[in-house]
Amino acid sequence: MNSRRDFLQKLGASAIMMQLSSMTASGQSNEPVQQPYKGRVLRVAIMGLGGYGTRVAEAMQACSKVKLVGLISGTPSKIKEWQAKYDIPESNCYNYDNFDQVKSNPNIDAVYVITPNELHHSQVIRVAKAGKHAICEKPMALNAKEGQEMIDACNKANVKLLVGYRMHFEPRTLEVIRMRNAGEFGKIRFFQGQCGFKAGDPTQWRLNKALAGGGALMDIGIYAINGARYMVGEEPNWVTAQETKTDPVKFKEDVDETIQFQLGFPGGAVASCLSSYNINHLDRFFLSGDKGFAEMQPSTGYGPIKGRTHNGEIIQPIVTHQTIQMEQMSGIILDGNRPVVAVDGEEGLKDLKIIEAIYRAVKTGQKVFLKA
Repeated sequence: MNSRRDFLQKLGASAIMMQLSSMTASGQSNEPVQQPYKGRVLRVAIMGLGGYGTRVAEAMQACSKVKLVGLISGTPSKIKEWQAKYDIPESNCYNYDNFDQVKSNPNIDAVYVITPNELHHSQVIRVAKAGKHAICEKPMALNAKEGQEMIDACNKANVKLLVGYRMHFEPRTLEVIRMRNAGEFGKIRFFQGQCGFKAGDPTQWRLNKALAGGGALMDIGIYAINGARYMVGEEPNWVTAQETKTDPVKFKEDVDETIQFQLGFPGGAVASCLSSYNINHLDRFFLSGDKGFAEMQPSTGYGPIKGRTHNGEIIQPIVTHQTIQMEQMSGIILDGNRPVVAVDGEEGLKDLKIIEAIYRAVKTGQKVFLKA
C-alpha cells in the first residue's frame, strides 16, 4: 500500500497534465526525462473525514507538492481506518475538541476544513490561532459577517486562508477564461448557469438550516454565482431572484428547494441562473458575446468537464480536480504564486455577499443592489 502511495506522490500532478512521450522501437525516448519534484511540500491535515474529505484524500495521493499527514475527526473509528490506509502517525491525529494542539506540531503546515458549513467559521479561526494555514470548503461561512471575521483572524495570525474553488484550476475552464480575456468572444452580453440535482436523504445536514445556512443555493447554487463572476469577468452590481418550493415538508422554512436568480454586471452583461435540490441533470454554463460563445456541460461536476466554443470543442487535458487544486494551492501558500482566478478568503467573501443579496431579493421581491 505504501509503495503505491509513494509512486503516486512521485508521479505528481504534472504527470496528469502531460501525455506520455512516444517511445521508439528500442524503448528510447526522444524527449527529456521529467525529473521528480524536489521542492518544498505542503503538509496537510484534513478536518472532516466524510465523503468529500475522502475524495480529496484520494486525489492527494497523486500530488508531488502536497502530502496528507494529519487527520481531524469526531469519529475515532474513521481516524483508525484512515491511519491504516494513509500511514498517518498517531501524533498527527486529533478530534474536534483538541485540534488546537496542532499549534505545537511542526509536521503540519495547513488544515483543510471539510465540515458542515456552520462549523467553518469557528474551526478556521481556531486553525488560524494555532498558526496553521487554512483551506476551507465553500461556502466559506454562513454569511458575510462570519466570512470577514475568518479573513481578519487569518490576517492577524499571518496565515493564508484559501477556499476550495477547484474549478479555478480546471484546464478547460481556464481556457474559456483565457479566450474571454483575449477578447475572442467580443463584448460579453449573457451568461447562463444551471446547477442542480435531486437531494436524497431528508435528514442530511445540507437540508438543516442551522448547519447549512440555507438550501440548494448554499451548496450547488454557489457554483453558478462563482461561475458567472469568472466567466463574465466582472463583479455583479445587482441581483433579482425568485424561489419555487414544491415540497415544504422536505424543504422547510429557509431551506430553499429551487431559486432562479439574475445578476447584472457593470459592462451591461446579464446572467440568468438556476439552483435546485429538486431537478436532476443541471450542470451547464453558457457564455455569449458579440463575436462568439462558450458552452460547458458538465460545467462543474467532478469530471470530465466538456465544452465547446464557436471555434469547436475545448480539448485541454482532463485532470482530477482536487489533485490539481491541491498542487496549485501548495504553490500559493509556500511560494506566493498567484492563480488566474483568486481562491483566497476575499473571493469567498464576494460569493457570500451575493448569496445574502439573493436571499434578500427572494424575501422582498425587489432588485437588490450590491456595493462595489
